[in-house]
Amino acid sequence: MFLELDNVSVRYASTTAARAAVESVSLSLQPGQIGVLIGPSGCGKTSLLRAVAGLERLGQGRIAIDGVALSDAATGTHIAPEARRIGMVFQDYELFPHLNVAANVAFGIHHLGSAQRRARVQEVLDLVGLAHAAKRAPHQLSGGQQQRIALARALAPAPRLLLLDEPFSSLDVDLRERLAQEIRAILKQAATTALFVTHDQLEAFAVGDVIGVMNRGELEQWDDAYTLYHRPATRFVADFIGHGVFTPAQIIAVPGVGAESASTSIVRTPLGDLTDIEECPLPGAYPGGLCDVLLRADDIVHDDAAPVKARIERKAFRGSEFLYTLRLASGEQVVAHVPSHHDHQLGEWIGIRAEVDHVVTFARLAAA
Repeated sequence: MFLELDNVSVRYASTTAARAAVESVSLSLQPGQIGVLIGPSGCGKTSLLRAVAGLERLGQGRIAIDGVALSDAATGTHIAPEARRIGMVFQDYELFPHLNVAANVAFGIHHLGSAQRRARVQEVLDLVGLAHAAKRAPHQLSGGQQQRIALARALAPAPRLLLLDEPFSSLDVDLRERLAQEIRAILKQAATTALFVTHDQLEAFAVGDVIGVMNRGELEQWDDAYTLYHRPATRFVADFIGHGVFTPAQIIAVPGVGAESASTSIVRTPLGDLTDIEECPLPGAYPGGLCDVLLRADDIVHDDAAPVKARIERKAFRGSEFLYTLRLASGEQVVAHVPSHHDHQLGEWIGIRAEVDHVVTFARLAAA
């Protein structure tokens, strides 16, 4: 492993108590990997990033790069931020308005000789595709270009690790997604290990090799995007990532046919029985087999011939598709992605069926 966080906690002292901003977080990154921390406001993702940078001391745990401790609460180790060889990119760029682009990029590498410095500035400006803007002032560039200059400046000293804190939050939605893909390509070309903080799922999916979902200071899951979406480890991750609902269900054991046939299970839902449940818990995992099943919008198929009908309560146009919010006659709510040429009206009843490749269940929540 390259970056390792072991049981890391960060606490901020208040007048009445010590509040845990980060609680017992462990994660790791391989060399060249891009990790992303995502979660709601106040979940601790920026506090964790600041701890890696050395801007916050640990209440417990250890942070190491290449096996060497940067922070270790047990031994009192705390290497100063400027000695960690870690680069940072912030949401507000922090470019110097009185310096041109080349001078901004060169700011952190004055220890190099002038020829080496010019060569390194040229190299990173080529990397971010802005060598033509070297003599321009920052205010003459677009927001996306300024962010790429901030990235070039952070990469110029060849940091061991790059930290990015909400770098696109001040940009419009379309530019954020495009720039996220560009920056991923730049980091991969530079073989830079990076840890990125965002609240935007599309950014996280566009940038990250591995993504961590944080909630109330804890890391709920650290996995690739596909696994987070299809195999969420907790109910919070299932609810936070993607569009979906939790529907009451029951896991039922079905006896095998014949003396040598093993019994199997089905998940009985308001939309019918789900049978492709190889990784689903056994009925005994929940009292009476009663549970909640996660149904994503892409698990629900519009089918006029289906016996199950649902009434359209809301619809959101997404260009190639609608996101329909539907209510079954039995009262349960589901969501569905439907091709946009199926333009049904609010209040209309349509046929739907469940087509679930990954059945994910959770303990049923007690009634409020």
